[in-house]
Amino acid sequence: MYQVTFSEQSLRELNQLDKLLQLELIEPISSLKQSDLEHPREPLGRFNRGGKVFYRLRAGDYRFYFEVKEDGILHTHYILHSNSLEDFLLRNKLPVSEQQLVEQHSKFWKYLESLTKK
Repeated sequence: MYQVTFSEQSLRELNQLDKLLQLELIEPISSLKQSDLEHPREPLGRFNRGGKVFYRLRAGDYRFYFEVKEDGILHTHYILHSNSLEDFLLRNKLPVSEQQLVEQHSKFWKYLESLTKK
C-alpha cells in the first residue's frame, strides 16, 4: 500500500463531504498495490501528460487524478464529481476516449490547474 497525499483542490473537494463518504472514497486509492499500477484495469486507468504518467481512479461518483511520486507516494492532483462541470468537460469536450482527451486537451488541464489557485 502507498501513502496518499492531496492537493489543495483535492482537500477542498473532500472536506465538502461527510466523514463517512470521505472514508468510502479514500479506501480504493489507499489500498492500491504496485501490481494494480503496473497493470491498470477498470476502475483504474493510466495516461501520459507532459511526459509524466498519471492515473485516474473511479471511486463511487468521483474520479481521482493522481501520479506516483519518486518516494512511493500517490499524489492526488484532482478529485472530480461525475456530475460536475469539470467532469462533463473531460468526458464530452471532444469525440474521443476519456484517456485521449486528457492526454491531448491542454486547455482542460490549464482549467483544472486554475482551480488550485482559488
